[in-house]
Amino acid sequence: MRDVTPSAQSLLDWYDAHGRDLPWRIRPAARRAGQGTDPYRIWLSEVMLQQTTVAAVKAYFARFTALWPNVHALAAAEDGAVMAEWAGLGYYARARNLLACARAIVARHGGVFPADLAALRALPGVGPYTAAAIASIAFDRPEVVVDGNVERVMARVFAIQTPLPLAKPELVKAAAILTPKTRAGDYAQAVMDLGATICTPRQPACGICPWMAGCQARAQGISADLPRKLAKPAKPTRIGLVWLGRRADGAILLERRADKGLLGGTLGFPGSGWDGSDAKAPAMGEWVQAGTVQHTFTHFHLELTILNAELPQETRPLRGEFLGANAFRADDLPTLMRKAHDLVWSCPKGV
Repeated sequence: MRDVTPSAQSLLDWYDAHGRDLPWRIRPAARRAGQGTDPYRIWLSEVMLQQTTVAAVKAYFARFTALWPNVHALAAAEDGAVMAEWAGLGYYARARNLLACARAIVARHGGVFPADLAALRALPGVGPYTAAAIASIAFDRPEVVVDGNVERVMARVFAIQTPLPLAKPELVKAAAILTPKTRAGDYAQAVMDLGATICTPRQPACGICPWMAGCQARAQGISADLPRKLAKPAKPTRIGLVWLGRRADGAILLERRADKGLLGGTLGFPGSGWDGSDAKAPAMGEWVQAGTVQHTFTHFHLELTILNAELPQETRPLRGEFLGANAFRADDLPTLMRKAHDLVWSCPKGV
């Protein structure tokens, strides 16, 4: 791999002036003034940001830190409360791992986040990227932090044409070349900001990039073509059923999904498997087809047929349990279930 002109210092100079203000971030000037970074907030934000945008995460982060301001508070939280607050953010295994990790930090480390990479990797749900991000951003350790934004920046700076995901090891090596020994946390955030605001997937703003002089992709006129990606196979479509039942007093029939699997641990409407097989209704009643909803997961599309019934007050469900109208919030449902709710009852969120 050829030497390149870009330096960590030129990027840090840009970051000092143009870095984003984010709720979990300590700006460089505040760091220099002695304000420390809270590892809990860094860890929480990194888990939330996995496969999710900054814009989507900000409100969730604010609610979580208001309800559970430190790792001890989160570790003591009820599973159902955390899952309800996570509703709509997607990838629900992250919420389950969040609780498991918080409890492990309290049990194993007395509520103090470890700074060591190996100790971080040993925590539930903490993979290579998250461990490196915590070690770097929270503890200023010179770890190589590579997310999707960093992959794109490195592919362009070094003109790496190997397609993703095959290019990942090559991109990590490239990132390691530029990672500095000092101000490692600021640098990690600077590269991510560069990818999020300037070196964007489409129409990168090369003319204002602090690394434009040494970017090999820009020199070759191929910036917009990188990183290359292998063609993804077409997603299959799965089908299933979901039953929306409401009792005479307004109580809603709900069921908590098993911990493992998609939407694991979340509260929702009783449904069938998503393999098209027949399933029994969760309660005796006059179920009427009310329409369909579609939703896309990482590996497949889903189409659910909705069956709706107004159930007698004396109904004894075969599955699930009734939740009183005063205790029910549509916002506590995963997005898929909220789509079904809104289609059938057309209620504003939060009703």
